[in-house]
Amino acid sequence: MKYQGCLLAVRDISASKDFYEKLLHQNVVMDIGVHVTFEGFSLQQGYAELIGVAIKSVKEQSHNFQVYFEVEDLDKVYAEMKSISSLQWVHEIKEYPWGQRDLRVYDPDKHIVEIAEDMNTVIKRFFSQSMTSEEVAKRTMFPVEVVKQYASCFDI
Repeated sequence: MKYQGCLLAVRDISASKDFYEKLLHQNVVMDIGVHVTFEGFSLQQGYAELIGVAIKSVKEQSHNFQVYFEVEDLDKVYAEMKSISSLQWVHEIKEYPWGQRDLRVYDPDKHIVEIAEDMNTVIKRFFSQSMTSEEVAKRTMFPVEVVKQYASCFDI
């Protein structure tokens, strides 16, 4: 068995496709109208009818699932998203105890979309703040050997 990705039930395939393609810069792999596949996930309009359940049983804004993306420059993504007045935020940039920063927004169907710094960026930031490998390991909760492997790629 091979995992192929998740599928998001959407009301308006055009609006959802635009959101993921234009705002989140995802590449369409296949578009057959009511079904659009990106790299790693798909969108489906008319999902309730497809699987044979009541339309009202497909919940909106359930807060029990999210689509997750990583970026190197979260501040750049944040600035781009802040310029879109219609965007609905779950929360703006916040930093977690392990040092990773993220933001969360709703897509057009109220699915949560998380965009986070990749951990490579987080670890690089800590080293640029003159933290030792041991300090970075403690902060990120990564094994010190893993942190040292990251450090060897940074030319520090």
